[in-house]
Amino acid sequence: MEIWQHWWVWVAAGGVLAILEVMVSGYVLLGFAIGAVLTGLLIALGVLGDWMSPMVLVFAIASLAAWLILRRIFGLPRDRVKIIEHDINEN
Repeated sequence: MEIWQHWWVWVAAGGVLAILEVMVSGYVLLGFAIGAVLTGLLIALGVLGDWMSPMVLVFAIASLAAWLILRRIFGLPRDRVKIIEHDINEN
């Protein structure tokens, strides 16, 4: 059995990516971490077989979906730049 066929490898990779997310902002690595953990859970439940193709496909789709959800929840506010039209020191 190859190393990528073990569920704990995917979950451990997700944990490492979640830890790296603390150092890098933007929720990019967190999306990959969620995708890796979800893939590991599906392998542990026996939903995914021993083939690499379904594992990578599930990982990619889950990572993209997680990133989009995180971007929707924690994304930038609509008004990104605040324009100040008057000086508070003027009388």
